[in-house]
Amino acid sequence: MSEAVRTSGSGRHGGSPRRVLIVDDHPIVRQGLRRMIESEPDLVVCGEAQSEGEARQAIRELAPDVVIVDISLAQGDGLELVRDVHAQHPELPMLVLSMHDELIYAERLLAAGASGYIMKQAASEQLLVALRQVLDGGVYVSETLAQTLGRRRAGGAEGGCAGVDPIGRLSNRELQVLSLIGRGLSSREAADSLGLSVKTVESHRQSLKRKLHLSTNARLVQYAIDWYARHSKSL
Repeated sequence: MSEAVRTSGSGRHGGSPRRVLIVDDHPIVRQGLRRMIESEPDLVVCGEAQSEGEARQAIRELAPDVVIVDISLAQGDGLELVRDVHAQHPELPMLVLSMHDELIYAERLLAAGASGYIMKQAASEQLLVALRQVLDGGVYVSETLAQTLGRRRAGGAEGGCAGVDPIGRLSNRELQVLSLIGRGLSSREAADSLGLSVKTVESHRQSLKRKLHLSTNARLVQYAIDWYARHSKSL
């Protein structure tokens, strides 16, 4: 196992604490989560990972009971990780902990196989509630998001596509590329992060311009930066 995937024993609290894997590319966030989780007698952090590749390795080698994952990783993408891990380990609950607006990402993550979505700004007690809920086989979303999803389902096809935020028309991959552009990454850097070719990323950029009605690359970049700033919350 690479040095970046940190592990710890599971017998510190005695008994059989539930094993938590933390996937986040911010060391301070991982440290804070570890301290909070390991203050609970029924939970223990079995490992940490900062990239999609390290997370896959840790899941194979550490067999966690639950994964806490951010969707913005330095290498790889949390949405792809959730989708692929769910396909390979459908019994493994994954709680997404993110700074991104839940109204944009949560429904996509839940559809991809996540068991819950919680904002990083949530109180630590609420995160522990969410963690135990998904460990018990439940699904966790905030009350606000639950109400929003309920209204969408109740509306059904009545609303059609009229007035829908154009972001909702983007594919998961297009949303990933838009987010990376908003973070200031070039097409080459975005391609490296997502494991794609530059040609494929450029194709997604063209599709983004078409769907978002943007005529130039400069307007796409400015749109992406503004959108990312609006829908991401500072740590």
